[in-house]
Amino acid sequence: MSAVAKNGRDCSVLITGGAGFVGVNLAAHWLACGERVRILDSLARAGSETNIDWLQRHHPDGVEFVEADVRNPDAVSTAMMGVEHVVHLAAQVAVTSSLVNPTFDFDVNAVGTLNVLEAARRAIRAPSLIFTSTNKVYGGLEDLRVRIEGQRYMPTTERVRARGIDESRCLDFHSPYGCSKGAAEQYVLDYSRSFGLRTAVFRMSCIYGPHQHGNEDQGWVAHMLRRALAGEPITIYGDGKQVRDILFVDDLVDAFAKARHDIDRLSGRAFNIGGGPDNTVSLLELLRHLEQLLERRVDRHFDAWRVGDQRYYVSDTSRFQHATDWYARTPVAQGLEALCDWLTASELPSMHRRTPAHGSVRELGLSG
Repeated sequence: MSAVAKNGRDCSVLITGGAGFVGVNLAAHWLACGERVRILDSLARAGSETNIDWLQRHHPDGVEFVEADVRNPDAVSTAMMGVEHVVHLAAQVAVTSSLVNPTFDFDVNAVGTLNVLEAARRAIRAPSLIFTSTNKVYGGLEDLRVRIEGQRYMPTTERVRARGIDESRCLDFHSPYGCSKGAAEQYVLDYSRSFGLRTAVFRMSCIYGPHQHGNEDQGWVAHMLRRALAGEPITIYGDGKQVRDILFVDDLVDAFAKARHDIDRLSGRAFNIGGGPDNTVSLLELLRHLEQLLERRVDRHFDAWRVGDQRYYVSDTSRFQHATDWYARTPVAQGLEALCDWLTASELPSMHRRTPAHGSVRELGLSG
């Protein structure tokens, strides 16, 4: 499909990787607000075609879909025509996949991002841009001292216990994925400094919510809930006491909207975006949440630790909160219930009635 809207009008927003679960939620929000949205996506990720079909059914006149890859600079430049704002989500998203094929990971995450930046820089009217990075740019946090408290690891440093990890933390790229995303975000920030583009970076923690077709490498909250609904056992690397802050996708959409509105003030800065200290879970605690939600036991198996798995990562989001008055509004229990309702109604109408599966068990670690 051409990158020019069918009726000849420009689109307000370009979302690369917009067929992913974050992209489809973000697009739906802006479409409901009367904006025109263009999505560029290669449809490489499982569930992306389902998401696009849903979006086009519910917003047939406002959404435009361009099937293309960010590694194609000509396609990116064409899709950039006439847009006012870009959210760059397209990425290779799994640490495990980056270890298998580092070259592909670099091409998508680093070269793809450079293609997006160059297209924006060369546009007749340069759009503003928000790039989604990852907490993996902070590395394995091996120097962060933790102790076991109940079913979770907790830092011994009071400030980190109270607020989480902030942006003053030194960058320490781990894994090819961490390197490619870290390199990409530094290009995004430098294009603000060197070329005057209005850009900002979100270093995101664990996002979850409707339209998430998660697996063991990415989208682990949805992955765990899907397997629990299906009556299938979950394998956990390590002891299950690893802690993450999780953020419901509606709250992330709100953060994108605020960042777009205030991009002139936020330009050239990176922000941690996550659920923060009020929305943390360990894997064991999440299993308990799921058991309460489903009112039955969830089977689990344990395996060896993954290399580089952080015992504790929680985002200190106060920099972004002070800049925009944003904060995470959705409690974990409420967000899990919403995700469960969507999975049951839209994706897995009968899985919660299935008997436990036999044979191989897919394994779970924390990739973000």
